[in-house]
Amino acid sequence: MAPSLDSPIDRLERYSEKHPQEVLLVTALVDGAIDQVAIFRGFSSSLVRSTAFDPDLPVLPENAVIQSIDRLQSPYDPNHPRYLQQGLTWEAMQPLLGSVGV
Repeated sequence: MAPSLDSPIDRLERYSEKHPQEVLLVTALVDGAIDQVAIFRGFSSSLVRSTAFDPDLPVLPENAVIQSIDRLQSPYDPNHPRYLQQGLTWEAMQPLLGSVGV
């Protein structure tokens, strides 16, 4: 099932399309386990679990709870991350999403 146009991941993907110089790292709780998702230029990929080949399938299930969002300068190098902002809550991300109409 494809995510709704208002799902958090969809909104973050659209934000990343408008900010190709950024990578978003989303930490979420999924069924009691932590998952981390990288979002870059409109695409999401789990760094913990396997990601479906079909881009229409959601990377995070609907019951996932976003714990934090980090904004990083691209390109993303896990050995030398360049943070723009760390530990944003979903609520704190809202003004940034709103500023680009997503």
